[in-house]
Amino acid sequence: MGFKVRYRSIFDVVRDFLHDDAFEGQDKVMAKYLMADLLIIDDMGIKHLPKRSGEYLFEIIMRRYETKSTIMTSNRPLEDWGKLIGDVPSATAILDRFLHHAEIITITGRSYRLKDRTGSDGSDKNTQQKDDGEKTNAVSA
Repeated sequence: MGFKVRYRSIFDVVRDFLHDDAFEGQDKVMAKYLMADLLIIDDMGIKHLPKRSGEYLFEIIMRRYETKSTIMTSNRPLEDWGKLIGDVPSATAILDRFLHHAEIITITGRSYRLKDRTGSDGSDKNTQQKDDGEKTNAVSA
């Protein structure tokens, strides 16, 4: 349909900026993130992010705010984002802009990836594996 979509894990986003920051290519990297009609950033909250991650993420969200669509997935509550980013003021500013027009979709239950896993006896292979994870997807228009 002619829309440009960019999908990256949060780790790839941060790595792109950290790598190009060292080579002073930030403007080219930022342009890639701003060009997409829809930006999908996956896996927010899997682990703590490196120093300056909040600055990069804030810059992306701020520049896309009210102009482009962004989806972020996370398995952590929004209240934890300040700790994960390591910068509470940046996290607050990111969430302020990001959630202004957002639809928050909470998905609970078993992982979709594990839905078809059953043992030869018909029992669930994952009964020993507790799935208490919750994934929150915030979609900004």
